[in-house]
Amino acid sequence: MGGAVSAGEDNDDLIDNLKEAQYIRTERVEQAFRAIDRGDYYLEGYRDNAYKDLAWKHGNIHLSAPCIYSEVMEALKLQPGLSFLNLGSGTGYLSTMVGLILGPFGINHGIELHSDVVEYAKEKLESFIKNSDSFDKFEFCEPAFVVGNCLQIASDSHQYDRIYFGAGVQKDHENYMKILLKVGGILVMPIEDQLTQIMRTGQNTWESKNILAVSFAPLVQPSKNDNGKPDSVGLPPCAVRNLQDLARIYIRRTLRNFINDEMQAKGIPQRAPPKRKRKRVKQRINTYVFVGNQLIPQPLDSEEDEKMEEDSKEEEEKDPSEAMKPDGPPQNLLREKIMKLPLPESLKAYLTYFRDK
Repeated sequence: MGGAVSAGEDNDDLIDNLKEAQYIRTERVEQAFRAIDRGDYYLEGYRDNAYKDLAWKHGNIHLSAPCIYSEVMEALKLQPGLSFLNLGSGTGYLSTMVGLILGPFGINHGIELHSDVVEYAKEKLESFIKNSDSFDKFEFCEPAFVVGNCLQIASDSHQYDRIYFGAGVQKDHENYMKILLKVGGILVMPIEDQLTQIMRTGQNTWESKNILAVSFAPLVQPSKNDNGKPDSVGLPPCAVRNLQDLARIYIRRTLRNFINDEMQAKGIPQRAPPKRKRKRVKQRINTYVFVGNQLIPQPLDSEEDEKMEEDSKEEEEKDPSEAMKPDGPPQNLLREKIMKLPLPESLKAYLTYFRDK
């Protein structure tokens, strides 16, 4: 599934294309997509495919097409402080983007069938926390992942404000998924080849809306134990943050606010992501064809595409020097402030989450 927009040269280029095609429609979702480089979730040797609008699978590791994740993020209508459950959390790419919006007082849980994929997700999460400058630009709700089948979730599990399920769901499992959702919450999942947004409006009332025609792998049925019944799976606990953790959150927030005020006072604009010059952007696609057992968007060219390509050439001819200017390495002002604090090195390391850069 995918191919709805042109391939990008890098992550920013891909996001520009998704915006142009109206898959990304809100600033909050755009910021989360730009902060997490999709290529970081690919295995070495496969990264060249990261910025194409295509799904990718290697063994048990799987990433949906960017256009699908865009629609999911928009349909979830995420807000800071909400609770989120990712059923089939995979590489953790989506959960990490969600965590940037939920902030430190949200809940971010994922359940994944394959233990090797959970380990892969944990490695990618640790790499993001320790190495990505984006981590210091947001207040983050760290995802917690468990191994198990989502159809084996314990009956006494808590409910969530937002849920995404990343496998094809048949009608007979639809009600099971709905039970996990709080009143007023939103569930997004593929039901019989339609990505569907379900809002729980009351204890027994629901509103559904089809978002997009999709093709997902079917839901895996749970295996049974010796008693003939599937084992139940416990979700991560909804733990209250301890005082030490709260202190770190508020110190970092205070320093971040101080940096922003300082920059405004000096008239220094906060660096915005660079806008890329695109040669071609396909329009949002609503026509699909079957190729084998996959549902693939049918590309549609238009006169507007050709005009956009011509405009891009004109811009490059007008100011070629701008494109040649290399951006210097981004300055991590929050880290610099922390390292200048009159504190023991161990406390500085704790405030930076023991980051490598």
